[in-house]
Amino acid sequence: MSEKNREAKRSARERLQQERVADAAREKRRRTLIMAAAVAGVLGMVGVVGVIAANVKKDRGAEAAAAVSAPSGVSGKDDLAIPVGATDAPSTLTVYEDFRCPACAQFENGFRSVIHELERAGELKVEYHLATIIDGNMGGTGSLRAANAAACAQDAGKFPAYHDLLYANQPMETDDAYAQNGKLLELAGKVDGLESAPGFRQCVEKGEHDRWVGKAAEAFRTGGFSGTPTVLLNGEAVFPKKGAEDITPGNLKKWVQEANKGRKPGTATPTAPSSIPADGPQRGPDEAPASEPASGAVTSVPGAATEPQAQPGTLPAA
Repeated sequence: MSEKNREAKRSARERLQQERVADAAREKRRRTLIMAAAVAGVLGMVGVVGVIAANVKKDRGAEAAAAVSAPSGVSGKDDLAIPVGATDAPSTLTVYEDFRCPACAQFENGFRSVIHELERAGELKVEYHLATIIDGNMGGTGSLRAANAAACAQDAGKFPAYHDLLYANQPMETDDAYAQNGKLLELAGKVDGLESAPGFRQCVEKGEHDRWVGKAAEAFRTGGFSGTPTVLLNGEAVFPKKGAEDITPGNLKKWVQEANKGRKPGTATPTAPSSIPADGPQRGPDEAPASEPASGAVTSVPGAATEPQAQPGTLPAA
């Protein structure tokens, strides 16, 4: 073989060897890129999972923060009613009211004695639904703040006495005095054991039941009611009339007794009768007792309204 041919073959072998080395290098680079991409993908998935987990945790935290804190012992649809009286009483009085509403105060102060009498006898239970329409109509937050404080009193087992005291001391409708937690706590000091009840002050000051009150107020607003007070006896409207008869303490008692004819009084009482003062809410030494109606008419609360009969609180036009 000529020297020229041997040189050509050697060059061919060297080129082949160089190509194999280049191919091996390319394969190594390809595998490295594939591995890097796989690692990046895994890390990316970990990051995505981390972001999703963080968002879920954040959403759950927001949900927990936005949870509605209902007062203890509530009942009815969506737990929006505060019950007073025997749970198995044969008749139920459903009352929708606003602590700033003058007509609500006239109803509560005029009918307090007969309602508590019927409660103690096991003939009637009352379910209170709290509204805040005066805040919406007049501005301010007194309806909300008072309702929250009343819900806090329910936690302490003192709702009936505190409820009555708020109405007995209701300020003028245009005076948003109940927007001040200090005023609400001052009145709580006149209910035995309420102001010092564990957690009560904190509940009032932090508005622990504000969202529950808002939910109750929204249920009233969308419930087809025209204003406060709305009073139903066994589901039938009785304020200001039941059929052709005006509501009076005497008539209310008669209507309850007629509805209960042949039925046994209730005995299961979640709210102890002792928490419902027989003579109405407790009063300070400088306060006059709320007057009881002599002829059955609804009386007014001093300072609550200047006219003999306040107009019910009405919902604003949609």
